[in-house]
Amino acid sequence: MRVLIVDDERLARAELRRLLAAHPEVTIAGEAVNAAQAIEQVAQLRPDVLLLDVQMPGASGFDLLQALDDPPEVIFTTAFDRYALQAFEVNALDYLQKPIQAPRLAAALQRAARRLSLHPLPAAAAAPRQLFIKDGERCWFVETGRIRLFESDGNYARVYFDAERPLLLRSLNQLEERLGPRFVRASRKHLVNLDHARTMTAGDGGALVLEMTDGMRVEVSRRRAAALRSAGL
Repeated sequence: MRVLIVDDERLARAELRRLLAAHPEVTIAGEAVNAAQAIEQVAQLRPDVLLLDVQMPGASGFDLLQALDDPPEVIFTTAFDRYALQAFEVNALDYLQKPIQAPRLAAALQRAARRLSLHPLPAAAAAPRQLFIKDGERCWFVETGRIRLFESDGNYARVYFDAERPLLLRSLNQLEERLGPRFVRASRKHLVNLDHARTMTAGDGGALVLEMTDGMRVEVSRRRAAALRSAGL
């Protein structure tokens, strides 16, 4: 299990290294002192797990997750308890409050091992299996298979999954490049998950309309219709 330590405090990083030394199954892939450095380290080192502080100079731990296309599993390590609910809303493995206790860290690492065995990391060129979405104070880790569609909203994309409609700071072009062949543009405004598309029919005035599994109807541009028809719609 490859772990990246992200914390702006040198003593906190040293303490985590000391605690991790008791776990031979763990390799410390590296350290980062802020979110910008962590983004580079994640891309270069491809860790399985982040030991992630919340409050850091500049961007927070939550801001870091939002900037990653395919975040690793996360164990939060922080001196504050007020972020705990937000951490579990994003499906973090655990939320460890400093000073970190060895048994709590051991339990979190065991959870990480179980989750990673069920969801092995994708190859470098593969589409991400989940997205981190931060909309105001609310955060989610969302498996891409649960996302029905993305809708362009200025510089953002509105994400449709379950009963949620948060905004993600990504363009449809960026998302289309990263998400793989199951996500297809229906128009300049919509990127749809083919697994959640039901039928494509002619609407009023001859316009093509794609009906999603939740009943939502999405207008399809004629230029994009061929790609959807080739998918069997």
